[in-house]
Amino acid sequence: MYRIGVDLGGTNIAVGIVDENHKILIKDSIPTNAGRPGEEIVADMASLSKRLLDKLGLTADDIEYAGIATPGLVNCDEGIVEYANNLKFMDFPMAKIYKKHLPVKEVYVANDANAAALAETLCGKAKGARYAVMITLGTGVGGGVIIDRKIYTGFNFAGAELGHTVIKHNGRLCSCGRLGCFEAYCSATALTKMTEEKLSECKIKGMPTKMTELYEKHGRVTARTAFDAMKMGDRHGKAVVDSFISYLACGVTNLINIFQPEVFLIGGGVCNEGDYLIKPLVEIVDREQYSRNSDREKKTKIMIAECGNDAGIVGAAGLGI
Repeated sequence: MYRIGVDLGGTNIAVGIVDENHKILIKDSIPTNAGRPGEEIVADMASLSKRLLDKLGLTADDIEYAGIATPGLVNCDEGIVEYANNLKFMDFPMAKIYKKHLPVKEVYVANDANAAALAETLCGKAKGARYAVMITLGTGVGGGVIIDRKIYTGFNFAGAELGHTVIKHNGRLCSCGRLGCFEAYCSATALTKMTEEKLSECKIKGMPTKMTELYEKHGRVTARTAFDAMKMGDRHGKAVVDSFISYLACGVTNLINIFQPEVFLIGGGVCNEGDYLIKPLVEIVDREQYSRNSDREKKTKIMIAECGNDAGIVGAAGLGI
């Protein structure tokens, strides 16, 4: 039993052929070249899928279904991307167009963050869990919610926009237009901005910091700068990290209190900090969550996601299960 998993991103299109055990048998990627007509992008998705099938000696008839993970608001019932800002999709019939280029039996489409969360329940850190929540700390804060082993989307397919819940009233302006969103404080972009602000403060006040050395060495500030400075014993880097983790704990605690999942997963580049991120985060959440007095086995487990860059492919290939 074979399935096609397509992970459509703003930079690359990744495609894999996946078996019934969620193992990727073969995969490849090509540039998305975002900004061009959606029909061309989908044609390339189907063409890459066909090339991979040819390499395995398979045809469309051997495929149970194809799944596509895409940015944006997705009508999962119809396979339509109702809106995706970065790719300029509007009421775009992605499933229909893909099937026109590669006539597989069925095509499923889902939001990429939702597909990543599903992947973790199929073969990642949340494998076997009935209830799981996942956030990704990248350019923004993506989110996915699994309820009874199914992706939760809400009645209008816009559910689980976890990054756009407010954690600070009248706080920073978010890209969505609200003030104080989770995303405005806990994305890698937000962490970089917080670091830049601290660097500026240190410069104005004449306070030495390892962050300056790191900036001069690499030529730019990144989401790693404050963590790296902290590891070097820099108190200003630690102040940035402590503030970031405090905001993150607020958002994570809110989501745990709402959903009480068996597993809460965190993905994205910031997770490369490992225990420097997770240990202090868990300490704060344990103190603040509503179920803090429950037995340990009745508390949500907070862990780093493990599917990584394959999550989109594996999650997309699991959409028809």
